[in-house]
Amino acid sequence: MPRQLIAAAPRKAALVEYEEREVQPNEVKVRVEYAAPKHGSELAAFRGESPHTAEYYDEDWHMFLPRDAQDKANDGGFGRWNLGNQCVGIITEVGSAVTGYVAGERVCFYGGIRESHIIRAVDNHNLKKMPTSMSWQNAVCYDPAQFALGAIRDGHVRIGDRVAIFGLGAIGQLAAQLAKLAGASYVAVIDPIEKRRRVALQAGADAAFDPASQDVGLELKKATDKLGVDVIIETSANEFALQQSLRGLAYGGTIAFTGWARPFKGGLDLGKEAHFNNAKIVFSRACSEPNPDYPRWSWRRIEGACWEILVQGRIDCEAIIDPVVKFEDSAEGYEQFVDQRPEKSIKLGVRF
Repeated sequence: MPRQLIAAAPRKAALVEYEEREVQPNEVKVRVEYAAPKHGSELAAFRGESPHTAEYYDEDWHMFLPRDAQDKANDGGFGRWNLGNQCVGIITEVGSAVTGYVAGERVCFYGGIRESHIIRAVDNHNLKKMPTSMSWQNAVCYDPAQFALGAIRDGHVRIGDRVAIFGLGAIGQLAAQLAKLAGASYVAVIDPIEKRRRVALQAGADAAFDPASQDVGLELKKATDKLGVDVIIETSANEFALQQSLRGLAYGGTIAFTGWARPFKGGLDLGKEAHFNNAKIVFSRACSEPNPDYPRWSWRRIEGACWEILVQGRIDCEAIIDPVVKFEDSAEGYEQFVDQRPEKSIKLGVRF
């Protein structure tokens, strides 16, 4: 029987068997070749720290409300689910009502890390055909690219702007490349992990700083003749990073706060630079609708723009997908490289 990678318990991954069902007329079956998990919101759920465990976001109230007891799983609300976010694979079976896809085509889609998927192929704009020239690494970065592009737009990065990116996971790495693509004259990247700084520099960033050993806010002011950077994309969701962002931001500049934060426990002082320097903080989430530029822009338009950029190779994701592990080793790889030892990875890839 085929297998899939699941969250078996908080901070415990496992490969388990699953049963395949028949393909419906509006579906296709895909044999997975490559996959990647999400290192942000999925990791929070894997650790049992997601606010969605005990609460849910109510779209009418636009706030988190407590879950009813009967809605929680027997294990305290954790549940068991297929880990993973994006897959690349080959279509092996096509339903009778499907007209836009044929067997043998390579596609990218949302899905967990498992050997096969059955996917709706009628009116599914996220079942993406891949040209032969497109790398699988670019394809599995489709999801983080959306949040990176959303942050660039929400921060209003313009030609000639000086930009800093805090946090160099996949979203931060992509935001640094997109800032250059948007015309930024200077892009600084900040992360305590040397490997991630090195990859960003190789991709075109102008400078890199280590917040563990440097006063990053001061360094950004030094690099800009005391002015500070015009826009900061903050992807780490760390309160100390936000404080340094406020220190390094130009007077009247904008911080696009993109990371999914947990409750802050100290390190943030809004009585200092934030109070004196007229800082603007925008909370950026590409999939929140309506988009800040509605009706011209929507999440759907961001998705389309990102896919086009990735297909054209205008950004390069090959070094971002690191390390790449075999599917047979994905449970151990997930625990080690996503959860326990993030300094050894940027975005985990899985090869089947």
